[in-house]
Amino acid sequence: MPRIELAPEVLDDFDRFFEHQARFDIEDTPDRLADIISALEVLTHSPFIGRKARRGKRELVIGRGSRGYVALYHHVPQQDVVLVLALRSQREAGYKRTSGSSTE
Repeated sequence: MPRIELAPEVLDDFDRFFEHQARFDIEDTPDRLADIISALEVLTHSPFIGRKARRGKRELVIGRGSRGYVALYHHVPQQDVVLVLALRSQREAGYKRTSGSSTE
C-alpha cells in the first residue's frame, strides 16, 4: 500500500486555502479540509483512481462546485509512494507553478 507524501509547495496551497476560507468567513472549513484529506487517503488504496494528466501525472477530483478541488499527483510504484504535487480549487485556472519538475 503506497504512502502519501506532500510536496513542499502543497503547504502553500493549503495556506491559500485557509486564507480564502478566512477572507470569505466560511464556517465549514474543518469539514472541507477533512474532505480533502479523506480523498487523498483514498490514493493509498487506489493510486490510479485519478484521471490521467500530462507526463505520467494524475488528477484527483475532490468534491464539486464551491467545495471542489483537484489534486495533482504522481504515483511512484518503485518507491511505494504517491507524491501530491499541487492542490487547486476547481475554479482556479490550471496549475500556475510551472518552474521545476514537480508540476510539469
